[in-house]
Amino acid sequence: MAKYELLIKPSAVKDIDGIGDKKNRRRVVQRILALAEDPRPKGCDKLTRQERYRVRQGSYRIIDAVDDTQQTILVVKVGHRKEVYR
Repeated sequence: MAKYELLIKPSAVKDIDGIGDKKNRRRVVQRILALAEDPRPKGCDKLTRQERYRVRQGSYRIIDAVDDTQQTILVVKVGHRKEVYR
């Protein structure tokens, strides 16, 4: 499988910086980087009525949009599971 280009919205970067625990932040970043190899990993769910996907990492969720024609992944939002869908 070809490697996808990974794009992260500036607001998602702020979301990542807002994760308080360094260990959790590191795990979320590693999971985002792994999306470049496999844009739809096992456990990935498509969001209802949207062309976006949700990837779980512990208590945090990564919301991304995959464009297969241009082979890009846009990370839209990162947040705690209680707040990310609002």
